[in-house]
Amino acid sequence: MKIVGVHHVQLCIPANQEKEAQKFYCEILQLQEIEKPDSLKKNGGMWFQLGSQELHIGVENLSGPKGKQHPAFLVQEIDLWRNHLIEQGINIQKEAAIPGFNRFSIRDPFDNRLEFIEPI
Repeated sequence: MKIVGVHHVQLCIPANQEKEAQKFYCEILQLQEIEKPDSLKKNGGMWFQLGSQELHIGVENLSGPKGKQHPAFLVQEIDLWRNHLIEQGINIQKEAAIPGFNRFSIRDPFDNRLEFIEPI
């Protein structure tokens, strides 16, 4: 059972600002946009390749409590992690499927979202 790296980081933008975000990340930062899985396209936003990791830009109401922003820990033996966290009294949040990966998220004691992800 081991965290082996960061798979991606997600940042959020307000609704209706995707064109501005795409201009900033594609044109100014010169990042390569990559296609989101069909299961997540309905949520809006965009993904970018960032070296061997990814940067995910999500759309949400930023005036409320913390939401989609999170690191995604690339792990080995994700089922052991899930069981360990449940044994510690931590609630597991099921996530939308991404082809080729098993994943779930939790909230830390400060309400930060932490995703655990493992390639299938």
